[in-house]
Amino acid sequence: MVGTMEEATRIPGYFKNKGILITGSTGFLGKILVEKILRVQPDVKRIYLPVRAPDTESAKKRVETEVIGKELFGLLRETHGKGFQSFVEEKVVPLAGDIIHENFGVEGAQLSQMTQEINVIVNGAATTNFYERYDVALDVNVMGVKHMCQLARQCPNLEVVLHVSTAYVVGERQGLIMERPFKQGETLREDDAQLRLDVDAELRLARECQRQLAADDAEQKNERKAMKELGLARAREFGWPNTYVFTKAMGEMTLARELAAGDGPAVVIVRPSIITSIQRDPLPGWIEGTRTIDAILIGYAKQNLSCFLADLDLTMDVIPGDMVVNAMMAAAASHASSSSSPPPPDQQPTVYHATSSLRNPAPYAVLYRTGIRYFEAHPRVGPGGRPVRTRRVHFFATVAAFTAYMVVRYRLPLELLRLLNLLCCGLLSRLCAELGRKYAFVMRLVDLYGPFALFRGVFDDANVERLRMGMDDGDRVEFNFDPKTLDWDDYFYKVHIPGVMKYVLK
Repeated sequence: MVGTMEEATRIPGYFKNKGILITGSTGFLGKILVEKILRVQPDVKRIYLPVRAPDTESAKKRVETEVIGKELFGLLRETHGKGFQSFVEEKVVPLAGDIIHENFGVEGAQLSQMTQEINVIVNGAATTNFYERYDVALDVNVMGVKHMCQLARQCPNLEVVLHVSTAYVVGERQGLIMERPFKQGETLREDDAQLRLDVDAELRLARECQRQLAADDAEQKNERKAMKELGLARAREFGWPNTYVFTKAMGEMTLARELAAGDGPAVVIVRPSIITSIQRDPLPGWIEGTRTIDAILIGYAKQNLSCFLADLDLTMDVIPGDMVVNAMMAAAASHASSSSSPPPPDQQPTVYHATSSLRNPAPYAVLYRTGIRYFEAHPRVGPGGRPVRTRRVHFFATVAAFTAYMVVRYRLPLELLRLLNLLCCGLLSRLCAELGRKYAFVMRLVDLYGPFALFRGVFDDANVERLRMGMDDGDRVEFNFDPKTLDWDDYFYKVHIPGVMKYVLK
């Protein structure tokens, strides 16, 4: 059941005097969440931030450098002036911890105080590498969730657990995709109804493969490749296109199993689609890292992108980072406020799609046309101070068409070069090897990212809409996550593309 909020329990009011644990705070979304909580509710009790570090002092330095010290916190810094540092020290508690360990590696008095104070847990830590080592992806995206759940059971005052997943846990499904949690053992293999996914068996398999590789004295490079290939093979065995979304799906199953409804906290899963730059506050255009769609912009800006795999008529489901955080805070406040009535024992986590494809779809063509217009008006400056001339990009709407182009344009010339190398007694061996690696790299990217570039699903957001309708007018403005309020052309031209140029392509 999706909760609603009365006037007396507005979102900022809920977070007053609350203890909050946030994993993944050094990530893009985590930073936005920490900043927003501190800005809208300065009377929050404490925000615990576990980060990988050897000791507390190192954790403090890392949080200062990678979170609080970012330009994103400029508005908050301006608001508090000289008192900013003391405010942060009072409210933010960096922890030397890692989700791959029980209790995140936190011990003793610090663990005891933290578990007593925590009212909200937001689990945003993840490895997002599509081609990650299977053991690493399982440690972070599955065991990390399990350790979070074990910690949650030690928190007597915990009201809500919010887990950040991804909308693309549904793999390559098409049509309208509903906001529903996975069933235990569920797979995406529609051709094999008998196939079951056993999360514990996958954990054992990864450990056994690691032991076997160690026993065989495999070189580090070979071990790394073997574990990456294992993850990809297991993902595709069960119907997922890559290791990232496969392990995120298993993480959701683990969450539902470990925190079964009853007398425990409310459990919420937020599934964002492709997260883009901040649309409104505190810093429009701010972004970190490169998303799939930004590769088009960066390649176009540098003029080293002649072709790309994308159907311009398809919808690219994107959502600004601040809107995702607004939805997260609204969901946490809503479910915690309604948790006084325990859910039935069979109640599953509530899923929210932080997406745009249903209510305000944005075709790839909008981004491409806006990009052309932007770079014609704001040309990049090349060597010698001359403006870089922009040229059009050729798009391929199918993997087959893109592969055929790559074979004719690059693979066949490469084979001719290899033949010439034989005639030249190996003088061109280094060049052949380098070009071969580049070709293989591009084709691997197509294999991994193709399902997302050509994704044909539409994400239903009925739960998100009910959540929004349950908010008062003030919260709807301060915590806007309605995709219908976005003018995509205006957002890309005035906010997102300038943001990518400023913060990513420095």
